[in-house]
Amino acid sequence: MSFVKLAASALTLSAVAATSAAARDQVQIAGSSTVLPYASIVAEAFGDNFDFPTPVVESGGSSSGLKRFCEGVGENTIDIANASRAIRDNEIAACAEAGVTDIIEVRIGYDGIVFASQINGPAFDAFQPADIFNALGAKVLVDGAIVDNPHSQWADFNGDLPTTDIVAFIPGTKHGTREVFEDKVLLEGCEATGAHDAMIAAGMSEHDAEDACIDVRQDGVSVDIDGDYTETLARIDSNPDGVGIFGLSFYENNTDSLKVATMGGVTPSTDTISTGEYPVSRPLFFYIKKAHIGVIPGLKEFASFFAAEELAGPDGPLAAYGLVSDPELAATQAVIADETPMGSGN
Repeated sequence: MSFVKLAASALTLSAVAATSAAARDQVQIAGSSTVLPYASIVAEAFGDNFDFPTPVVESGGSSSGLKRFCEGVGENTIDIANASRAIRDNEIAACAEAGVTDIIEVRIGYDGIVFASQINGPAFDAFQPADIFNALGAKVLVDGAIVDNPHSQWADFNGDLPTTDIVAFIPGTKHGTREVFEDKVLLEGCEATGAHDAMIAAGMSEHDAEDACIDVRQDGVSVDIDGDYTETLARIDSNPDGVGIFGLSFYENNTDSLKVATMGGVTPSTDTISTGEYPVSRPLFFYIKKAHIGVIPGLKEFASFFAAEELAGPDGPLAAYGLVSDPELAATQAVIADETPMGSGN
């Protein structure tokens, strides 16, 4: 992707030369594969517009990035963690134990989780969360009883779905996308089919029932993908009946090879996500180590640049790539400007 240089004055940002005294003068970022393309776009534009080196952006998943983020403070630790979910309480605790006590949370916008198949494959235009649960849940409700999942084809439980074998490529457990998939699709589908209530009626606690609802079958029908979306795309390319889970932006940049599914009768798009009509969406974040601001040259400038209206607003390059702009972007900009950490009450 090519970029037109942005005038720094238009962003009301000042490019400050990196100091030669710093042991590390390059911002280091890791985390979510969903946020990766946005962060990479911003990093490249930042390097073109400021007198700082282009930040290093790595993937690896939200959980992996936050784990690295929470390893401590210092030049040998990353400055920013990208995440397609909010940081968890246990991760905040791990950060604090390692000395990372002031964390700045930046919400950059929203994304949708979409289900897609080969462009020339079967059409999945009748999905409900119940269908995904019936297809992939380890245990499902059949004739009033909770049993090991017996379904082999989509049409086994929904006649409006194709009579093709169930094959799904889902994000591995280290990805933030997996958590949203579990909470907004599997768990809701489990509840919609009555399986959740049946599990509790059979003696499970609420907690155990929820865990059982998000447990996926292990017979080869559901395949965890630990890599990024390109690996999922490769799997679908080699399997005409496969269904994969992607972020909206990845799908929108691969419409030549992917066919998107509806969910609840709604086609995922920037418009349907921004209005809340599409049911499977989530906020995207990055987290800044406040102790590194003023130590790692360009860190605050990069964060401010990322959240600038010209980048993350509805008419910016991130929206063109698929990001749904945050209507409260101005509040996010203030958080960065004031270096306001989470839990400060401000």
